[in-house]
Amino acid sequence: MTRRAAVVLLSGGLDSTTILALAASKGFTCHALTFRYGQRHAHELEAALRVAQWADVASHKIISFDLGAIGGSSLTTDAPIPKDRAPETLGHDIPSTYVPARNTIFLSFALAYAEVIGTGDIFIGVNAVDFSGYPDCRPEYIAAFEKMAMLATRAGSEGQRLRIHTPLIDLSKAEIIRIGLELGVDYAMTTSCYDPDAENRACGRCDACALRLQGFSQAGIIDPALYQSA
Repeated sequence: MTRRAAVVLLSGGLDSTTILALAASKGFTCHALTFRYGQRHAHELEAALRVAQWADVASHKIISFDLGAIGGSSLTTDAPIPKDRAPETLGHDIPSTYVPARNTIFLSFALAYAEVIGTGDIFIGVNAVDFSGYPDCRPEYIAAFEKMAMLATRAGSEGQRLRIHTPLIDLSKAEIIRIGLELGVDYAMTTSCYDPDAENRACGRCDACALRLQGFSQAGIIDPALYQSA
């Protein structure tokens, strides 16, 4: 049986690494896309390279563009990264780490690449349970993009089905971690921190670190990531 190809968005973080492992476990031949978009936490590119090598992906492309030229986010400017927010308060507002149109841009690249390699399957690790409140992580956004993609592409106009797979969208971070461990993911090769130090040790205080630490705690597992000393 011929394995189906899939485009997998890979940041090098916990969720995207789990998504890659899930896609491979479902029998897909995975083509990973990683983005250098002007993010200040560009250390995630190194993690993405580690993960792609571990997963033995069919291809791994790193695409560069500069959202810092537009600004509007503390991830692409010198604005301070929010820290020390309680995990239970996250998701109630849209934080400064929201990057305008980021997932729309990512998915547009994935859509183009999917057409080029002849597949209708795209995997993205968005999550609407344990997340920071980003509007482009919601199920209705994914559904809307999928509908748009069917109208905007040659493949769609020819009746080919495009599907954006979001198997993590309604799972807690602890559930995601358990799934990844069952699939053999070593989370030590991943990174989540928005503001690591010069040695790429996680700050332990930004929203991404808070959600990650809470997830490992709820899963009853020690996070293998390296953190800065208190």
